[in-house]
Amino acid sequence: MSLSPLNALVLRTSLPVMFGYLPLGAAFGVLFSELDYHWLYATAMGLFIYAGAGQFLAVGLLANQATLTEMAVATLLINSRHIFYGLSLISRMPNRGWRRLYQIFGLTDETYSLITATHLPANIDRGQFQLRITAVNQLYWIIGCTLGAWLGSQLEFNTDGIAFVLPALFMVLTIEQYKHLRDIRPFVAALLIGFGTLLLISREQMLLIAILLSLSVLMMQYAARRTHKRPEA
Repeated sequence: MSLSPLNALVLRTSLPVMFGYLPLGAAFGVLFSELDYHWLYATAMGLFIYAGAGQFLAVGLLANQATLTEMAVATLLINSRHIFYGLSLISRMPNRGWRRLYQIFGLTDETYSLITATHLPANIDRGQFQLRITAVNQLYWIIGCTLGAWLGSQLEFNTDGIAFVLPALFMVLTIEQYKHLRDIRPFVAALLIGFGTLLLISREQMLLIAILLSLSVLMMQYAARRTHKRPEA
């Protein structure tokens, strides 16, 4: 049975995320299995929480018997970066109702990258593409979490090095973004801001501070372009 052009594009576009989410989700599942919860709870976390870094953090918090309030605050802080780039996508979401709400819930770094970097053919509906990319990426994550937790409850094996899957995935998506933009300046600026934050400001809050600084630079650049383009009176 052949796939529709939309489904074929979604699967082809999401392959880099699949190769990242399956092993990374499995790594989370293995770590989660060490808490002695039933492996189906890992599936539920992938379905209802769906926060990669937040779920890894939750393993440590659960192991230390943290309260629900502590877990909620920590998850909010570690995923607060989604607020900044998520706002830039709101105006480009054609879906409404539950589809729009699900897209907001299911937005991840990788999904954002695919949605913004993929050039859609004229016969592909943008709203359906965004919705299905979001759903397929979450499905990859749920499968990874489930397999990892189930295997972790049945077997014992060494998982050293598997955490590098996420940085490798980000590198692939960064390359795809550059191929789409063909402008090296935003990437150089992000690199300099990231290293500057890491070395001069804070290691613990590096990600959030670097995102705030990058957003400030982009806003100033946008304002400068608007001023430059404004016709003289």
